[in-house]
Amino acid sequence: MNDIEVVVTGGTEMTLEYQLIQKEYYQIFINEMEQVEPIRVLGDAYQEELQKDMADLTAIRFAQGELYFHYKDYEAAIFKWETITGELGPWAKKNIADAYFETGLLSNAEDLYLAIETNNPTLNTEIALELFELYIERGKIDSAIQIIKKIINLNPDYTNVTQMAREFFETQLDWKNAVELANNEAKRTGSLDWFETVNLYVEKGVTKNFAPNYFLQALFDLFVIDQKRFEQLTVSLWVSYKNEENYFTWLKEVNHLLLNLDIKQNEDFQYLSKIHKETYFSLISGNYSIKKLEELIPDLLTNWLRLGYPAETVLASAAVLSWNELFPASISMEIVSEAERLLLMTENNMDELEECLSLFESILDWAKAHDMGENNRLKWMVEQLIDFDTQHMLVIGFSGCGKSTFVNAILGEEVQDSPTSTAVLFRDSEELCISEITDFETSQLSDLSKFQERMDRRRNAFESIIEFKQPIPFLQEQRLTLLDTPGMKGTPQDRSEVLEYLHVADTVLFVLDANTPFTDKERATLAQIHDLAPNTPVHFILNKMDTIPTEQDAYRIFDETKVAIHSFLPDARLFAFSSQYESRQQLAELREFIQSNKNIRNIADKRLAMLLFFIRSTITSLLEKRIDVENQLIDSVRWNEEVLMKLNGAVNQLKDAESQKATTITRSYKAIKESIQNEIAEVVPKMLQDCAELITDDSSFINIHVELNNEMNNRIQDYLEQVLMPKYYTALQGWITSAEEEFEESQAFLEEMSEGFNALYGEDRINPACDFRVLDDWHRDTDRMTSHFKLDKVNILLRNTPSQLLLKSAGKLFGAITQNKAMLNNRYKSFVKNEQYSETVTTVIDRFFQQFELFEKSLERDITMFFRSPHNVLNQAVEEARSEIAANQDILKKMNTNPEMFRDPLTLFEVRLRQFEWMTVAGKGVQTIY
Repeated sequence: MNDIEVVVTGGTEMTLEYQLIQKEYYQIFINEMEQVEPIRVLGDAYQEELQKDMADLTAIRFAQGELYFHYKDYEAAIFKWETITGELGPWAKKNIADAYFETGLLSNAEDLYLAIETNNPTLNTEIALELFELYIERGKIDSAIQIIKKIINLNPDYTNVTQMAREFFETQLDWKNAVELANNEAKRTGSLDWFETVNLYVEKGVTKNFAPNYFLQALFDLFVIDQKRFEQLTVSLWVSYKNEENYFTWLKEVNHLLLNLDIKQNEDFQYLSKIHKETYFSLISGNYSIKKLEELIPDLLTNWLRLGYPAETVLASAAVLSWNELFPASISMEIVSEAERLLLMTENNMDELEECLSLFESILDWAKAHDMGENNRLKWMVEQLIDFDTQHMLVIGFSGCGKSTFVNAILGEEVQDSPTSTAVLFRDSEELCISEITDFETSQLSDLSKFQERMDRRRNAFESIIEFKQPIPFLQEQRLTLLDTPGMKGTPQDRSEVLEYLHVADTVLFVLDANTPFTDKERATLAQIHDLAPNTPVHFILNKMDTIPTEQDAYRIFDETKVAIHSFLPDARLFAFSSQYESRQQLAELREFIQSNKNIRNIADKRLAMLLFFIRSTITSLLEKRIDVENQLIDSVRWNEEVLMKLNGAVNQLKDAESQKATTITRSYKAIKESIQNEIAEVVPKMLQDCAELITDDSSFINIHVELNNEMNNRIQDYLEQVLMPKYYTALQGWITSAEEEFEESQAFLEEMSEGFNALYGEDRINPACDFRVLDDWHRDTDRMTSHFKLDKVNILLRNTPSQLLLKSAGKLFGAITQNKAMLNNRYKSFVKNEQYSETVTTVIDRFFQQFELFEKSLERDITMFFRSPHNVLNQAVEEARSEIAANQDILKKMNTNPEMFRDPLTLFEVRLRQFEWMTVAGKGVQTIY
């Protein structure tokens, strides 16, 4: 073949290899003869070449084969190509295989493709592509996959080969190879199209089975090329690995990658910052152990802060500082210092209240899921905090100060006719509605009488709070709620219970008795209020002013009390009050006094501080409650073990009772049956023997045995049906009555036993009702079986015994002879009268009791049916006790072997709490309450 690299045809350049690929090699012979048929041109060239001394027809024959191929004369094409040798030889073989392919001889084509040996990369690629299509055609998908991957490895830049491979893999839903192709091509070429393809596969969800580090190099390369695409692909991968087994591996790998990237503070990674935030809060939600998080969180927070998205700066900074507080030295000091700087200089735009409420709900949900209480009352108190339209005034005072009278004056009516026994929140509303809120539920009190009845109960006063809503003009005008508390008695514990409600109060109104104003008890209480809620204003009502003898003394006491109060609280105000003063004027003055003392500055911030206090106190109480939970579980196990022992004893007692009753009742039945059998054995033989009187001198001895047999059967039938069966019926009714007494005795025993168990349970859980329907079945069966009896004829005298055969024969032979009748008469009489009839008695007994056999056999089963329900009840109680013991022991084991199961979530909740405190309270100058 000529060493021509470029052929010029009609002004268009094309490579020789391109012509060979397209089977257009013949174009080199056409040149300027485009108007002549190519086949004629080649024919002329062939003849011309033959005239030469050293003719070389290889190129012409090769070109002729191409033309035959294009005209679909594949046989002629193959004929021309078969003789080609030299440099065009491998191409000729490839073309022959192509012709086989076109004619459907796929096996021949495959063999020939595989037999071609060449070092030409283009030819090798073209052969491989033809094999690829051939394998698809033959359904040899695995072979097609192998050959296309081989092509990509050897010649990935060959025209359209990677795109062809992608389309093939997608068509076959071969996502593993498709992802590998896209990822490798993205790294090899740096093409954004291939990176986009990888992202498409990630979003499609077909990359989850790849190890997270598989994509790290591609991400690193993409960061250099296009940071927005880098962010998009990183977030897509992040989302795809979430909830997967290798999620934590991804978090570790991607954060290590981010740490090694040159991220500038002014770069905008909004979505990457957002997913850091979501991941961080998900990780510290209480579902993971701290041990599992310690190696992840520091890098996560470091990268979150480095991403520098402005809307998340404060949140990320606070997260860094709060984590570093609880886990010192886990984050580099450089990052901690940067977080402090950013927190001070960056404005906080987050919805603090929503975030805090979300944290509070998370804690309560976790507590409920771990059987640590409903905390319904705490939820109610927090709901009061987020009511920013209403001020909450806490009214306190010591017993006897007249606080209830003062409260009634504000309410405009005597709602409380006795001292307050529990906390009551009075709120203005269009209709009367009284609710009692406990930790477990909110219940309604239907009217004032129920309210008064509840207020008269003084025990467990602080286990609930009552919300009293009705039209109250004074509160409506002031946009105020009044939280009244039981009178204090002076002990620190007593004061602490009352002051528990400080953290829902915007202002405290301290009621004093003018006769003993501002004593040491009041001073001690003020000190406690200052420690618990230093920013909550306290003002005072000097009550019972009408009891002061003179006006001069009243002024003196008021001034002295005011001076004493100001020595503690310089800004506190004092209001003189008496129930005997003119109510309208005094109420107007009180309205002005309260209005001037309302704490309206920064109410949202202060309520937020209160909310953070509730979150912190809830975390603390839950940490303490873990010990209570453990003790409760231990007590529950011990209690259930004791109950289980008693239940097992009861089960054994029930088995013994059942066995004893079965023995007694069946024995009683058998005794009746035996007495009837004995009577039959006694009466029937005598009855049959008496039939001897029926034999007279006139009897026909030829048929006498038949007549006697019939008569005997008739007498037995009459006796059994008319005498014995009624007697048996009466005996059975007595037996059933006796059995009923036995059953009732068992039922009484079981009821007594159940009372003891139900007293242990504190509820009617054990109800071992026996099945007395068994007695109804017995009555029905005995009535049916004794209502009528028909004895099948018994063969008494028609047997073939020697004596009977002799008498029958003698009667037939000598019965007609007169002198022989007397002898036969005596013989028959003697036989009938002296026969024992034992076989007959046995037969009669068997037939009489035959219908009772099934009844007798089922007695023990029926007695078992009677006791079945108590057995089921006790066995179920046994299984429940065992199950509860096992469950509680399992929880105890987890608590003892894995104490962090409770401690870690609460520690993480505290991390979130400190984060909000960094963002809110500390940043706004509001003092944190601990």
